[in-house]
Amino acid sequence: MYCKHFGLTEKPFSLIPDPDYLYFSPRHRSAFTMLEYGLMEQNGITVITGEVGSGKTTLTRLLLKRINYAELTVGLINNAHGSFDDLLEWVGTAFDIPTEGLSRVALYREIQNFLIEEFSKGKRVVLIVDEAQNVEEKALEELRLLTNINADKNQLVQIVLVGQPELLDVLCKPTLRQLAQRVSSEHHLQALNYKETVGYIRHRLTVAGVERLLFEQAALMVIYYCSGGIPRLINTLCDYALVLTYGADQQKVSLEMAMATIEGKRIGGVDRHRKPHPEMVKVRAAIKRGWGIDIAQLSNTE
Repeated sequence: MYCKHFGLTEKPFSLIPDPDYLYFSPRHRSAFTMLEYGLMEQNGITVITGEVGSGKTTLTRLLLKRINYAELTVGLINNAHGSFDDLLEWVGTAFDIPTEGLSRVALYREIQNFLIEEFSKGKRVVLIVDEAQNVEEKALEELRLLTNINADKNQLVQIVLVGQPELLDVLCKPTLRQLAQRVSSEHHLQALNYKETVGYIRHRLTVAGVERLLFEQAALMVIYYCSGGIPRLINTLCDYALVLTYGADQQKVSLEMAMATIEGKRIGGVDRHRKPHPEMVKVRAAIKRGWGIDIAQLSNTE
C-alpha cells in the first residue's frame, strides 16, 4: 500500500518472524550465541526466555536456517501445551514418528528407538519447544527423562526450551529441581534500549530497500517509549505510522503522525502493562521538555 510512496521494495515492519530482518542487537547476539553454544557443546537443556514479542521465535528461525542438517536432526514443537501424554505425541510428530494408537509406554519406546537409530547414523537429535511456558509442570519434569537416553558419553537428545518469563518461574519450583539441574545454557532476552530501537528501525528499512530513516527524532522517541523496546510492538507502531504518513502524502513520520498513531492504538502496539524503566523515564522527560507533550498521558502508560 505505502511501499511505492516511500521507495520500499516490501513492507519493513511485518509481524511475521523473518530471520532475514533480524537485527542483531547485543542482546539478540548474546541469546543466539547461547543457542549455538548449547548445540555445539551438546548441552542437555538450553533455556531462552524473553517478553512477548522480544524476538525469541525469530532467533529460533535463524537457528533452524543455520543448522548443519548433515550432523543434526531437528524437531520443532510450536505453541506447546498440555500434559506429558500430549507432549510425547508432539515429540513424535516433530520427528515424523507414527503415534496413532500407541500407549504412552509404547510411544516413549518408539522415540527412544528413533534417537538410537539417529545416533547410529552419526547424527545428534535436537528438540526445540517453543512457548514452553504453556507446558504443564509434570510434563516438563518428565521431559527430562528423554535426556536420560544416552550412549556411553554421548547425549542422544538435546532440548531447547523457548518461552516467556513465566517459564523461569516454573523452572525455579522445587518440584522441578531435577530438570533445572539439567539446564546447562540459559539466557533472558531483554527489550531494546532507545539506541537499539533506532538501530532496529533503520535496519529493517534498509533491508526493505530504503537507506534513509523515514522517522523524525521525536517520532522515534515516541515509538520507543510506547513500545517499551519490544520488537513486535515497534513493528506495529511503525507500520501504522507509515500508513498514516502515506495517507497524509508526507515523506517522513513526524511527531504529529507518531502521536496520531498512538491515539489510534487502543488495543495493540502500546506496552501499557510494562513499568517504565529509567531510560523510558528519560525519554518521556525529553519529549515533554522539547515538545511540551506528556507521552505517558497520551499513551495511558502511567
